[in-house]
Order: sequence, then C-alpha cells, then structure tokens
Amino acid sequence: MTSFDSSPTLSAWRILLALAVAFVLLATTGWTTIRQQRGPGEPRQTALASWAHGRIGDRALPDPASPARTIAAFFASIGPKRGASLADAHPLVVGNLDGVPVTLRYRANRLALARALAAERGRVEDTRLSATGRHEALRRVHRFTSLMRTGRQILAFDPSGPGRTAEVLGDLDRARRVSVIVPGVDTNLLTFQKTHRKYSAPAGMAESLYAAERRAAPGSPTAVIAWADYTAPVGVGIDAAMGRLASAGAVRLVDMTTALPGTSRVSLFCHSYGSVLCGVAAPRLPARVTDVAVAGSPGMRVESAAELSTRARVWAMRDADDWIQDVPNLAVGGVGHGADPVTPEFGARLLSAAGATGHTGYFEPGTDSLENFAAIGVGSYHSLTCASADRACRRGISGAEGL
Repeated sequence: MTSFDSSPTLSAWRILLALAVAFVLLATTGWTTIRQQRGPGEPRQTALASWAHGRIGDRALPDPASPARTIAAFFASIGPKRGASLADAHPLVVGNLDGVPVTLRYRANRLALARALAAERGRVEDTRLSATGRHEALRRVHRFTSLMRTGRQILAFDPSGPGRTAEVLGDLDRARRVSVIVPGVDTNLLTFQKTHRKYSAPAGMAESLYAAERRAAPGSPTAVIAWADYTAPVGVGIDAAMGRLASAGAVRLVDMTTALPGTSRVSLFCHSYGSVLCGVAAPRLPARVTDVAVAGSPGMRVESAAELSTRARVWAMRDADDWIQDVPNLAVGGVGHGADPVTPEFGARLLSAAGATGHTGYFEPGTDSLENFAAIGVGSYHSLTCASADRACRRGISGAEGL
C-alpha cells in the first residue's frame, strides 16, 4: 500500500492511530472472534476423506481442488445417472464443487441439508449439551428446515464451524445476466436470513434485488446469487480490520464466478467487508464480470480504482448516515483497507444511495441504492441515478453495453 500523504509527521500519526485501533480491537473483540469461529464438528472434512477413497466404476474420483473445467469434464464423461449416484453418496462434496452441473449441486445440497438437519435434531435432544449449545442446535434446525423449503436452490452448503451457504434465485443455466451479492461481517449459516431486518441478511438482499431486476427488465432472463460461501469476520474485530479472511474468500469468489454455466455477464454487489473481498479478487476475476459495485465500503485494499487492475466497471455508494464513514481509511502494517471508494480521487463511478438508512439499508425496497443495483444487474445503465446531478457516473457507457 502507498502512503496517503507525503508528510512524515502526518504519516507517523496515521501509523500510531492504526496501531491503536488494532490494539483496541484485539483487546476487546479478538479473543471473542477466535472463540466464536468454532462450530459443532467438521463434517466436510469427513466427507472429503470418504470422497478420496471413492470410485465410480473403475475410475478414481477427481481431486476436489481441481479446476472447475476438470470437474465439469469428469461429470460430463460419467453421465447424469452416475453423477446423481455420486451426489447421493457424497452430497457434501458434490454440492460444493465448482464445475458440477448446478441442478446436481441443488440435489446434493438438499441431501446434505437433510443429513445436517437430522444431526442437529439429535443434538437438541442430547441432555449432555449445555443450554447454550442446545439453543444453537435449535437455531440450526430452524435454519436448515428453512433452506430445505420447496423451491429453494442451494448452490453451496457446508455446516462445518459457523457454516457457509449460497442460494440462487432464478434459472442460472439460462440467465443472460447474473448478479452476485457478497455480504460482510457476521455472515454465516445462522445469519443467512432474518425475520426482522430482512433485507440486511444475504437471503433478503437477494430476494429484494431479484424482484427489482424483474421490475426493471421483465423479459430479461436474470439470476441472483446470495453468496455467503466464505468465512466472514465475526463482529467489528481484528479480523474485520485486516485482509486475511478477504484473501481466502477472494479465491472462492473467483472460482465460483469462473465456473458459472453458460456465457452470462456477471455483476458483483459487495457490501461492507464484502467490498474488501471484492477488491482483493478484482485482478483475478474472469472477463465475464463486467461490474463491481460496492456499498458501505471500508476500502478495497487499494488507493484507487485503477489499482484494482480489472476491466470491470467499478461503482461505489454510501448513504449519508452510514457509520462506516467514521472508520479511518488507513492501510498500515496490514491493518485497514485503504482509500475510501466514494471519494472522487478513488476514481469509482459514484451512485446515489438516497433513501437508504444506516449501514445495512442498501437493499431496502424503494431506495435509490436498490434501483441502481438492479439497473446495473440488468445492464440498464441509462436509468442509473448518479450521486451528483451531472450524470458523471454514466459517462463513457454506450447503450449497446446494456444488451
């Protein structure tokens, strides 16, 4: 990272401030973060061990770390019937393999959810479990039951630790445009959806965006992915101030977007710490990713949009009362995420977030932020509302790009 200012005195004060912030975060939340990241066992590790010894006919099963094209070629070669048998035998592996046909992943993840649900129901009845452990098990029962509801399309599911998941709205195989929501801190299986403050959780964000895109382009085949398939920081702690989890998540995001079926154009909508992840992923994103939009961003671990080294258009927004604006935009010794994306100097295309309230209100129906997300998602750039009245955010975009 480069320095924000050439003044040695100012730079020294910034370093001291960053270190002080890091110390306070570690002292007050760091140990909590480490403790809360643990979960009830690691079922995926058990599943991977079983997969490693599995066979289909006389063939060994591919390494799960293989590129998506290798996985896709393998499943194409064994045919749908044998693919289904693998999904039934190894759901926690097949359901999370980029390159596997998405309908087969939905099938596998439904089976994995059913097994996880049965395990959690057993934990609820276990008298040896503490009251806290039983309460968490009951919450997981409710979450897994909801994810198994008829019609839900679960693209990824891992109940290990705090848990990860991803859900698809729409027909991913036939979509011409795909929108991917990348959420921020405190994202896990239990927070994937919420009854109260519905649109602050990934499932609600996706539901809201999908509905807005259908209103914006009723005849356009679109799909939205609520992508909570990475380990997010717990709370505003030391993990949230650093890039370690963003770096690990970026690998998963690049792999997922690369492996999407067909030739759809992809837009990323990155909220809060999710924008840090998107910034780290940006240089390696496939060419099909045409737009990266960030909201409530603490920074993208660069000093300017140009440093993201991506061909995708970079958009940014922040509502007037989002507390993230009070977080220092520092990048010292791995602490902090760099320049503020909504400053003119950063070079992003600035969008209006009028109507949004606070840090989690960007996907609320009726807001400029949601309507702008939907316009980007369907390629309707002419209908965007810029942050200023001069339409600068739409400059240099031709109407043909929205097709």
